[in-house]
Amino acid sequence: MRAHFSCSGFTLLEVLVALLLLALGIAGSAAMQLVALRVAYQDQLLVQASHLAGTLAERMRANAATARDGTADNPYLFAYDAASGAAPPVPPVLCFGAACTSRQLALFDCYEAQLLVYRLLPAGRLQICRDQHPVTAGKLQWDCDGGPDAPLVIKLGWHGKLADGAVQNNGELAMTAPAPVLAVTVRVP
Repeated sequence: MRAHFSCSGFTLLEVLVALLLLALGIAGSAAMQLVALRVAYQDQLLVQASHLAGTLAERMRANAATARDGTADNPYLFAYDAASGAAPPVPPVLCFGAACTSRQLALFDCYEAQLLVYRLLPAGRLQICRDQHPVTAGKLQWDCDGGPDAPLVIKLGWHGKLADGAVQNNGELAMTAPAPVLAVTVRVP
């Protein structure tokens, strides 16, 4: 009489398929984690930019006489692009507790805002101008069309970054100004 043994278990092919599925799951999870990190970084930049714009708007409201100036000599009207790599120029007077005129205070406010853009936003750009229509066809625009009675608008933008740390703009390396991401209209009393 012969004994009949039945072996049951996994074949090598089944084990390889299971390992392949496990590897695909791990790779997908890692890719999702990278996307989540990029989104969190962009959210952090947006929060910093919103805080910067809000703080600058409050400083402009506190220095209302200078902010209301409708001439081209208004120190609050400027454009700064950190993509050039140059830090913003230091104003003649730093108003850390020193007695400053309203113009000196405006120059100091702008310097501090530019310095934050330089330090916090990758290839950031900051522009304050008078603009009746900052949004055209559903998109924020850098161009300003306002006259002396148009509201002041703070516009901020920055480039994203690639995995290797290089600055990116719409899938291409940054060669042009970043698209505006945030615009805050400042109503000065």
